[in-house]
Order: sequence, then structure tokens, then C-alpha cells
Amino acid sequence: AILLNEPTKSPIVFLKLSDLKKLKEEKTMAEKILNNGAESTNFIHEFIETVVIVAVLVIVIRGFIGEPRWIPSASMRGTLLEGDRVFIEKVTTKYHLRDIKRGDILVFYPPFSKLEEGYWAKFTRFVGLFDKNEAYIKRVVAVGGDNYKISTDPKTGRSQVFINGKLLKEDYLYEDRTIDCTKNMFCGPATVPKGYFLMLGDNRANSQDGRFWGLLPQDRVIGKALFLFWPLNRITVFTTPKY
Repeated sequence: AILLNEPTKSPIVFLKLSDLKKLKEEKTMAEKILNNGAESTNFIHEFIETVVIVAVLVIVIRGFIGEPRWIPSASMRGTLLEGDRVFIEKVTTKYHLRDIKRGDILVFYPPFSKLEEGYWAKFTRFVGLFDKNEAYIKRVVAVGGDNYKISTDPKTGRSQVFINGKLLKEDYLYEDRTIDCTKNMFCGPATVPKGYFLMLGDNRANSQDGRFWGLLPQDRVIGKALFLFWPLNRITVFTTPKY
């Protein structure tokens, strides 16, 4: 109801109790909508912050500390099987905090492969995600300064490696079989220059390794295998063999 207020003739509005109640309900609903909007905005902000933090942690951990790797082939049988998952650490190899030793298991880019160029390619190699470059995993058999010779034992047919004139005792070899060296292979005798490594697979009869493509420069090393974490019934921490 509207009345005119004398002498100003201004209207005086009288609201029914039901109208007041309706206005109050509408105000409450509007406040709820505003609150829900604010909560949604806060949730989105928190979600984005969480994603950014997780992404940064993943990049830092995988780029500077280590990353998991999957074993695709049988070249390291006896130690690693197809489908195994290993964790490789990058700290000691990337920052040279520890010398790479004979017997270490390394993941690396083979020296004959051409690495993709560009910022994205370098980033994928850094974090080990979406990397299109093929990586190998083999064991260090000779380091800088070592004189090596690879041959086949004529009596047993077993692979044998001589380091500085002494036969290397390799208890980790998969089978008593190997591939005979030919004149086109890098079987020595030869001396490994500083900063290079001779990499061989534990399954010498089925391994595309240093016998075929030569020595590995250290700048191709991705990391050192630290432990096997999958499958769970074969969890293993890798230790450097004592020769």
C-alpha cells in the first residue's frame, strides 16, 4: 500500500510481512550465491597453486635428483628383466660428486644417436618425460685409463674381459654364451681415454653394446641405476661389484 505524506506528497510505502520475509529470503540467497562464487574462486586458485607446486617438484626431482626407468630389452638379463622398473639417480653423475666406477649400471644415450635439438627436446631430456631419444642401460666394464680386451674363452664359449692384463671376474653374467668378436668390432686391445667408458650388457649373447659402437663419453650419461623397485618380489638395491 502507498500513501502520500502531507505536505511533501512523498510516498510512504507499507510492506506486508510476507513481502519482508520474501525480501529477506532473496537477500540470503544472493549472499549464498556470492559466497559460493567466492568459494569456487578460492578452490580454483588453490587447485592451480597445487598443480604448479606439484609440477615444479616433479621437474626439480626428475631433473636434478632422479627418475624411474622401464627396462625394454633382455640385454641386462641376469640382473634386469624385461618390464622391470628401476630408479636412477642423477646427483653423483650430473655433478661429478662421485667417480663412475667399474661395475656401475648406467642409463645413457648411445654415442651414435643424434639427439633432437630445440628447447622442448632439451627439456624432455632434462626431466625424462616425453623424451623421443632412445636410451640404453648397460654396465661399466672399463673406465678412463683402463686397457681392455674382450674375447671368448675357447673352452667354455664364455665372454671374458681382460682389464690391464687381468681377467675380470664377472659373476653377474647371464649365460655362458657370447658373441664372438670380429675385426669390425671394438673389442680391443685398447685404452679407454679419460671421460669415457666401455659399456657392456650382462647378457653378452643378446646386447647391442660397446663392442658394436665403441666407447661412451660421460656427457651422454643420464644417471646411475640405484635400485629396482618393480616387481615388488624382486626389489633390489644395486651395489658396485668387487672385482
